[in-house]
Amino acid sequence: MTATSAPAPPRGAPAPEPPRIRSRARSEWKGLAFTAPFLIVFLLVFIAPVAYSAYLSLYREQLVGGNAFVGLDNYLELFTDPQFWEGFGRVALFLLVQVPIMLGLALVAALAIDSARLHASGFFRIVIFLPYAVPAVVAVLMWGFIYGDNFGLAANINDWLGSDVLTPFAREWILVSIGNIVTWEFVGYNMLIFYSALRVIPTDLYEAAELDGAGPIRVVTGIKLPALRGAIVIATIFSIIGSFQLFNEPNILRTLAPNIITTYFTPNMYAYNLSFNGQQYNYSATVAIVMGVITAVIAYVVQLRGSRKEER
Repeated sequence: MTATSAPAPPRGAPAPEPPRIRSRARSEWKGLAFTAPFLIVFLLVFIAPVAYSAYLSLYREQLVGGNAFVGLDNYLELFTDPQFWEGFGRVALFLLVQVPIMLGLALVAALAIDSARLHASGFFRIVIFLPYAVPAVVAVLMWGFIYGDNFGLAANINDWLGSDVLTPFAREWILVSIGNIVTWEFVGYNMLIFYSALRVIPTDLYEAAELDGAGPIRVVTGIKLPALRGAIVIATIFSIIGSFQLFNEPNILRTLAPNIITTYFTPNMYAYNLSFNGQQYNYSATVAIVMGVITAVIAYVVQLRGSRKEER
């Protein structure tokens, strides 16, 4: 009895693909089909607007010749624009002061709720998170009427004291007033991030710490805070992005304090007013591109430093 073998392919003909390669190619096409809706939306709502803004930033509308290509002239002009740098310095100061306070309050609230020593912790969790559920416009209008010099809570307190003790719309206090609104809005959001990270800590670690005689402070510093490092990095990145995107709060309060909050109070307000009020679309796109790059670089540095600390 003789064994038969598969006929050899004719000389010069391409060798058939192995079944494993065909299966892998088929799987890649299936994966691409599943991700295609996201990729299409991502291209339309993110890549396309950014590319178009970059394109606009290279042109300038001129009286003679219309929209002309100017290369990097818009960027060179922006780097010497005092109004842009004034707004940028304001949001940078806002970031350095408001973000640590907000994240510190959120961290304390999350630790308190997770400690099992706080009665009605579910109630406090909902109450702290509730301001985040309030629409930003509604929240700013509510605080704006509280801040009002001639009406609202601040005015009533000043009338009762017989002196202008509370002046939220004063030039030296306006950034603090906006920071108070943003903190009130987003403490609950960041608290939920921290609390979710605390809930996934294995209970074995707490039991081992209890057997070793560790007290509540030692549990916080030795177990909870190291476990929260990733969540803190994420919350910090979100807060950095939100600070550089500061727009709703000052833009709405501007109707109540028009002499204090200028059209270039923040870079986002500057870009908005350049585009919709000044019809300077090209220069507005330049502001947007520069702020996007600055925000991305700072957020990346924070993420990089946070990941290095986690590896250590």
